[in-house]
Amino acid sequence: MSGQIIEFSKMQGAGNDFMVIDAIRQTIDLSSAQIQQLANRHFGIGFDQLLMVEQYTGEDADFRYRIFNSDGSEVEQCGNGARCFARFVYEQGLTQKTTIPVMTKAGRIELRLQADGQVTVNMGVPQLEPAQIPFKAAQRQTRYELALNEQNIHLSAVSMGNPHAVLRVDEVDIAPVAEWGAAIETHPQFPQRVNVGFMQVLDSAHIRLRVFERGAGETLACGTGACAAVVAGRLLGILAESVSVQLRGGNLQIQWLGEGQPVWMTGPAVTVYRGTISV
Repeated sequence: MSGQIIEFSKMQGAGNDFMVIDAIRQTIDLSSAQIQQLANRHFGIGFDQLLMVEQYTGEDADFRYRIFNSDGSEVEQCGNGARCFARFVYEQGLTQKTTIPVMTKAGRIELRLQADGQVTVNMGVPQLEPAQIPFKAAQRQTRYELALNEQNIHLSAVSMGNPHAVLRVDEVDIAPVAEWGAAIETHPQFPQRVNVGFMQVLDSAHIRLRVFERGAGETLACGTGACAAVVAGRLLGILAESVSVQLRGGNLQIQWLGEGQPVWMTGPAVTVYRGTISV
């Protein structure tokens, strides 16, 4: 153990929970094993993802936004985390702006603090070509067939800066989220693994969604998963431009005007507590 004392905030967005660390005003050096220890809900802080606020030296963003799953792996994007990131840098006095450009591993995104406490995030333009997701397929399709456990299933594949598979189900409460989620996450056609969403369409403006996240398992909410589900539903012709996504931890509002346009996500971001821990 290195004996670092780390100041942090525990935050949540629609039940997707995070440990958020200011790595600008304190020096942070965490190994994958230390992140796993911090993520342990019995012996550590407990979280779905660790979010790191770092300095960014370019002119096109104010901060670097890094995301680590509870298994210690670094990932490209996290939408619920992005809202918490915006709330954190504002509350901590790292910025006085209410529109905050940040750089992720997947590229630049824009965060907007709303007067009612909600946060809106420009999640960028979804990537739909198989090579960009990445997903092994001969050509782009609206729905793909995937061999899974001696049966063929149909899913959509979308990247929101991170890869997503979206399956339409009749009843999300009884969908095989744990079994199919784990199998699809590590399916060889997804070379960087994949987040798996199970979408129940209530009507063109309302869906229910459960997400099995890559490196984390099922979470109470997944912002990029909500975005990917709405993109998939729009491409299938079954969803409107603005959709309320009901997740187990709360609701998100997703808007997508269509191909070539960015996806906008609005939802809550709440500080639960602040603390210090030695690692």
